[in-house]
Amino acid sequence: MENNQLAKRIRAFRKLKGLTQTELASELGISISVLGAVERGNRKADPELIHQLCERLNIDKKELLG
Repeated sequence: MENNQLAKRIRAFRKLKGLTQTELASELGISISVLGAVERGNRKADPELIHQLCERLNIDKKELLG
C-alpha cells in the first residue's frame, strides 16, 4: 500500500474513534511528531506500530491496510 494512502487511513480511523494525535501518541508510547509524520506520509509505519494502531483503534489489520 502506498504510504500516503496508509497515512490517510490512520488519520481517518483515529478521528473516527474521537482521538487527538496527542492522545493516541501518548497511548502508543510514541511522540506526537512521530505520529504526525506517519499521518502525513512522511514516515513509514513499521509493522509493530501498525499492530499497536490496530489494537488501540480496535480495527483489523486488513481494515487499516485496505
